[in-house]
Amino acid sequence: MNHRRMDIPPTRYAVTLDGSMIAYQVVGEGPPDIVLLRAWFTNIEHAWQEPVLARLMTRLASFGRLILLDRRGMGLSDRPAELPTIEARVDDLRAVLDDIGVERAVLIGVGAACAVITVFAASEPDRVKAVVLYHPPKHHGIEIPEEEWAEGIRKWGTEEQARADVADIAPSRVDDEAFVRWLAADTRLSASPGMARRMIEIDLATDVTDVLPSVQAPTLVLAREGSPANRAIAGEVAALIPGATLVLVPGSDHMLLSGPTDAAVDEIERFVTGTVLSSPESSRVLATVLFTDLVDSTSQLSRVGDRAWRDLMTEHDEQLRRLIEAHRGRVMDNAGDGFFAVFDGPSRAVRCAREIGEALARLGLKVRCGLHTGECEVRGDKLAGVAVVVAARTMSLAGAGEILATATVHDLIAGSGLDFVSIGEHTLKGLPGSRVIYRLV
Repeated sequence: MNHRRMDIPPTRYAVTLDGSMIAYQVVGEGPPDIVLLRAWFTNIEHAWQEPVLARLMTRLASFGRLILLDRRGMGLSDRPAELPTIEARVDDLRAVLDDIGVERAVLIGVGAACAVITVFAASEPDRVKAVVLYHPPKHHGIEIPEEEWAEGIRKWGTEEQARADVADIAPSRVDDEAFVRWLAADTRLSASPGMARRMIEIDLATDVTDVLPSVQAPTLVLAREGSPANRAIAGEVAALIPGATLVLVPGSDHMLLSGPTDAAVDEIERFVTGTVLSSPESSRVLATVLFTDLVDSTSQLSRVGDRAWRDLMTEHDEQLRRLIEAHRGRVMDNAGDGFFAVFDGPSRAVRCAREIGEALARLGLKVRCGLHTGECEVRGDKLAGVAVVVAARTMSLAGAGEILATATVHDLIAGSGLDFVSIGEHTLKGLPGSRVIYRLV
């Protein structure tokens, strides 16, 4: 194999809605546009120094316009003041596509990056042509002992640690000293040990299982046939995504850059070039739904009188519309003394609900809120479906001043700084089964 290194493409920057700078590169020509999101640690310039990775990226650029980026906190992108939630990373991807002018793209995720790809595909179905997931993880709830963190930080970016990592996830290249040196340098150039720990903890706490059934794009899930654990998880993921294809490729190494890499790229090329990529506009979308309702409004009306209550409701409506818009939400309905709104991210929706409660408390009003993230049906400029019902039923469980959310919302807000406690399993009126409900503290 010829491992000639190619020239490093120019790095550009996209600006997100919160002003963060996201580094990206564009290689080759489309259509289609192909986004490659690698796993935890990346530096898009240093990546080209690794011959196998350079060959992989060059091959992808041979049948499309390849887009590479460092998520915030990694490589050449901004270090965030606050830890990036999964919706922030979705914002990063959206900002890059907007900056380039990409309307629809093929999204390829490797390892931990599969979560971002999944949520973006479910939230923005009309911008996704196809999805490829290589070794999607299932690590929700894993906690790393403190002594392991301390050891990892001590050895961060050293060849000693890189050699141990290669032996664990890329044993086919254990004797490749150049690869070990590159991996050690790549680790250092991707993130500081403190930032890396915080980013890994977010990834380990994020669970997108409930999002998988909402992915509508043609999807290919890849796993190495000689890796039973990764193969089993890939099978579970493929089974949850409607119409997804599971393909096992040769090799047993976890890392895509080790073992028969070309075999995996062959499958990606076959899928991307052979898939019908002209799909109609989607009638479904992943969204976070918020319902609010005033508590004891009838008794307050009786106490203050019609005129004062009308003025109070005018102020109530203005406050809610302002806060919903400020958090990038959309008002769907405001019948009676409650609001129904949708958001493109769960953290934004929860923060909006919290600020609504604080704003109305200053007016002497008590509100209850319910949230759920799920697939909604698009009906003109309105959203409907089971996800809307789940959010409404969740709200009905809340008491005065309470903000309740489903487990799906809870599992998607890792790194947001928002704390929830479980209030146990509840049966929601008119819906089968039971759901774990959480209360914001």
